[in-house]
Amino acid sequence: MRDEQNNEYTNESVIHEDVNIGEERTSNNAMPANEVAVTEYRYAGFWMRLWAFLLDLLIIWSIGAIVIFPIFRLLGISTSQSFMFSPATIATTIVLYGYFILMTKYFKQTLGKMVFGLRVVDLKANDLSWRTIFFREGVGRYIALVYAPITYIVFLVAAFTSKKQGVHDFIADTTVVHEK
Repeated sequence: MRDEQNNEYTNESVIHEDVNIGEERTSNNAMPANEVAVTEYRYAGFWMRLWAFLLDLLIIWSIGAIVIFPIFRLLGISTSQSFMFSPATIATTIVLYGYFILMTKYFKQTLGKMVFGLRVVDLKANDLSWRTIFFREGVGRYIALVYAPITYIVFLVAAFTSKKQGVHDFIADTTVVHEK
């Protein structure tokens, strides 16, 4: 009788163990259907992001110096940057926003981020939506670049947050991580 109780207890505990785990047995060590994959990121810090951003600005400046200004001179359009709404400034601004928005949307990184092995991730979804990109790169960069004293605060915040997010990242719920 004692052996029967032990066997019942053992079987019962095995049954409870299987019920408590609730795993579906699948081949090739695949994840159970009821579990969600959690991706752990290695967040990019302030300095890495700063160097990538400075490289991006150098690229944009080069595009302006090598492409935009010579074309404007050939067409006889003024390249004077004496006021904010000069044709050259408007063209350079379009290149700047186009560069950040399109590179981030299609590659999840700019050339500067590629060089330093960084990429932008959405903290809520897998893909970066146009809405997310617009708020991160459009609104966030506008705040950072147009309101110069705020620029330092917008980017410096990344040094002090747990997920290394700048203000533009908080706006779009994104962050920058190291590629694996």
